Amino acid sequence: DGGIVAWRLWGQGKPLLLLHGSHGGWMHWLRNIPALARDHLVIVPDMPGFGESDPPADIESAAQHAELLAQGLRGLPGVSGALDVVGFSLGALIGANIAILAPDLVARLVLVDAGGLDTPFFPADLRSPKGLEGDAVRAVNRHNLGAMMLHDPAAIDDVAIDITLAYGPRVRSRVQHFVVPDHLLSAARRVSAPIDLIWGEHDFIHPDPEANAHVIRAFQPDCELRVIAGAGHWPMYEQPERFEAALRDLLARPVRGRANQALAI
Repeated sequence: DGGIVAWRLWGQGKPLLLLHGSHGGWMHWLRNIPALARDHLVIVPDMPGFGESDPPADIESAAQHAELLAQGLRGLPGVSGALDVVGFSLGALIGANIAILAPDLVARLVLVDAGGLDTPFFPADLRSPKGLEGDAVRAVNRHNLGAMMLHDPAAIDDVAIDITLAYGPRVRSRVQHFVVPDHLLSAARRVSAPIDLIWGEHDFIHPDPEANAHVIRAFQPDCELRVIAGAGHWPMYEQPERFEAALRDLLARPVRGRANQALAI
């Protein structure tokens, strides 16, 4: 329909698709790309309706967001066969929908601090920057990062604030409003690819990593969980080395068989 999806690719090796969270873009993965690109073809889009990518016709449909990404993946250089897909927060829901719509593209799905599993959800104390300028806007973004994204106040640096300032005003999607309480759970039950989890130890809005893993294990009993010590909701930024070690550990394991129960629509 004349719209675009912006893709960025680094490195060589087995393709690894990284999907960012709500109000974000490819820079949610800024601290991880150099290390992962040493032995992977790292593929990081701005999802439709975020960053530099145009929204789908239905800005509330996770399936339409996923369909555009699946179409784009099929045309990317160096991409053949099934990929490892890592979805952070909102990206987990979009990744699950890619796995449903295009199961041949997804070898495994790793969910990172994802909402929508019908587990306890605690809204963050977010403040609006509307009407503010300059340092006052940065102060609000610093507060919001501490309230929702990062556990340690020392982790809230200028780069993290710059990322929120770059992407927050560019959101043209509403799919992020249709995740909780259980939209990811409904989608995950239909995913035939094996699902694993990475979770920040101190995620405030989606707490208790084991409780979230328990939900997935009800229909994928072999689901692996890795907990990132000292991290909040954005573990790959706050604890990049620990996150990368956990992800590499999961990706090094043989891909489990497809989940039979996911065949039911």
